Amino acid sequence: MKLTDRPSLQALGECGGSASVKFEMFEDQLMELQELIASKRARVGVIGLGYVGLPLMSAFHQAGFSVIGFDVDAAKIDQLLGGKTYLRHLGEKFVTHMLQAGRFDATVEFQRLHEADAICICVPTPLGVHNEPDLSYVERTADDIARSLRPGQLIILESTTYPGTTRDLLLPRLEASGLICGRDFFVAFSPEREDPGNLTHDRLAVSKLVGGVDTVSTMLATDLYRRAFKNVVPVSSAEIAESAKLLENIYRAVNIALVNEVKLILTEMDIDVWEVIKAASTKPFGFQAFYPGPGLGGHCIPIDPFYLSWKARELGVPTRFIELAGEVNRGMPDYVVRRTALALNERNKPLRGSAVLVLGVAYKPNIDDTRESPGIEVIEKLSRLGAKVAYNDPHVPRTPKMRRHDLGLSSVALDPESLEKYDCVIIITNHDAYDWNMIADNAKLVVDTRNALAGIKSDRGGHIVQA
Repeated sequence: MKLTDRPSLQALGECGGSASVKFEMFEDQLMELQELIASKRARVGVIGLGYVGLPLMSAFHQAGFSVIGFDVDAAKIDQLLGGKTYLRHLGEKFVTHMLQAGRFDATVEFQRLHEADAICICVPTPLGVHNEPDLSYVERTADDIARSLRPGQLIILESTTYPGTTRDLLLPRLEASGLICGRDFFVAFSPEREDPGNLTHDRLAVSKLVGGVDTVSTMLATDLYRRAFKNVVPVSSAEIAESAKLLENIYRAVNIALVNEVKLILTEMDIDVWEVIKAASTKPFGFQAFYPGPGLGGHCIPIDPFYLSWKARELGVPTRFIELAGEVNRGMPDYVVRRTALALNERNKPLRGSAVLVLGVAYKPNIDDTRESPGIEVIEKLSRLGAKVAYNDPHVPRTPKMRRHDLGLSSVALDPESLEKYDCVIIITNHDAYDWNMIADNAKLVVDTRNALAGIKSDRGGHIVQA
């Protein structure tokens, strides 16, 4: 939208229930922010410098903007200002490049939020103990922004959440500052679409959805993201963008649950589910391949569907597909443990007292992200049943402390000599760094949850179990 294409006074002056304001006041604020974005003189602030926020800050810096990152973790800030990254899959060069360019800063001082013209919120939105949304990080962040909010700022929420959060939760907290959305500041939602470790897609080419709480907020956020991303798709509201993000991940969760359930059936029938999927994939229409595994990991697929099911319960609407998919996927670590116990039993070894090596605690290949990793769950379950469990992961030298887990383990050596010490090896994450031939040749028993050893021939023979 251009300034010459003026919408109605109501569209410009109302936002989330705020009263209409004079168009002249609105136009001055809007023109200034538009010009800052168009000239790339706007300073972009990013709150939450994790797997979403850090790449986003890098993208805006790469596009020519000055950026300032905010995080409560002082250790992260120190690493970045020292030219280092704590997310290894991003590489080291982008941090040193930002420092050398002189357009980058990072801080734990949230009172400096007034320095940013656009602020992107990339904080966690986990689940509580009863699978209810935990929006405490968003709430605290909104209050932090409100304390420093000034006229002419654009606030964009990227954290995944249920439809209505931007308008009904974020907006009122910001307007508690006394400023009015649509006149003094602007608000939008743009869901993150990060896929850590994916080298197939250019992340800046992945379409960026943008939906504002009003027409002008959508326009401003779209203008901003178009300077950094190759394809930006504006939608009619923040609620549309919020819902689209949930649908994307519910679609994946349901289909993964389906193929996991099919795997349980076909395994009992001694049918190779991986070959079945490969055969079905020859159909050029009506089928998309999803693959089974030991459970879901990462911050999106195991969590996001429950945001919509929670909201649906509030409305009295059943969500049978979502809840069943969650039940199937959450049960996969137990299935892996049962298959391991049965495989050991067939070799006259009880699970209790057996030495078990878990390969991979990252939730997906070639990254160091352990959020919601099924590997962590499998280790805990095996340990509770009396197994002596160790792990190896070339990307995770030590298990981090998480919200619900603190194993305190360090990655052990992986070589022919060390493999001889274990009664069973469980493949959880199929990192490229693993030498599968060496593992197949030297492990006494392998429980393979990823089909990593497909086609591998070994002298031992008969010691590889699919799970």
